[in-house]
Amino acid sequence: MTDELLMKYDELKKYIASFKSVAVAFSSGVDSTFLLYASKEALGENVIAVTASSCSFPKRELNEARAYCEQIGIRHFIVESEELEIEGFSHNPKNRCYLCKRELFSKILALAHKENINEVLEGSNLDDNGDYRPGLTAISELNIKSPLRKIGFTKNEIRQLSRHFNIPTWNKQSFACLSSRFPYGDLISKEKLEMVDKAEQLLLDLGFHQVRVRIHDDLARIELEQKEFEKFMAEDIRKTVYCEFKKYGFSYIALDILGYRTGSMNESFFKNN
Repeated sequence: MTDELLMKYDELKKYIASFKSVAVAFSSGVDSTFLLYASKEALGENVIAVTASSCSFPKRELNEARAYCEQIGIRHFIVESEELEIEGFSHNPKNRCYLCKRELFSKILALAHKENINEVLEGSNLDDNGDYRPGLTAISELNIKSPLRKIGFTKNEIRQLSRHFNIPTWNKQSFACLSSRFPYGDLISKEKLEMVDKAEQLLLDLGFHQVRVRIHDDLARIELEQKEFEKFMAEDIRKTVYCEFKKYGFSYIALDILGYRTGSMNESFFKNN
């Protein structure tokens, strides 16, 4: 931990404190948990957390969000944000994330207004500028504040500070909504979201740290960290994954030889554009 990074954290708190009161969009992930912690330090009781509940958001994440807010004494609100009801969303267009963020943050803004909260904050960081993220356009249009990007925090710095402050998510795996597991143009349904959720939960229960299960029709493409490939190739693990995935509705199960990487569904998008 360097003095420079701690000074950067102080700058973050001063920026948040300037808003007087904030609502933090809280997913219980690494970034939003760090942002919520910093907001509580900056503004005390003038902070609320807002979590979206939908079929794209696993129940384990919602439960973790509830538990953390209770632990640090922050008022926690849950908004229903059923993406599949948004016109066009289920067809998984390339601006899917924009449609979702626009809907979600409009609801959070309405809640913040009702609770007399001045600003809404979200947890994207500097690294998010390097990928295709149409959701950031919606965030900009609605004037949602992004303190971690504003001050210039990278994911690694957020993890370092989270560890320093004993924030429990410092080493938590990265997560994105389950809809990101579908190729653009493929129909997103509640049933297929449940298949992906169950499949990823199984891999986590088997002890894998960073996982994605990308769904291509009835094929599951598993992304793991390369260092965990050997563990996956153990016969008992492979058989368990195969049998359970078949129960969930997958006909074919494959391991991606490149391993886990964020935004892998964007690779074909950029190739064709």
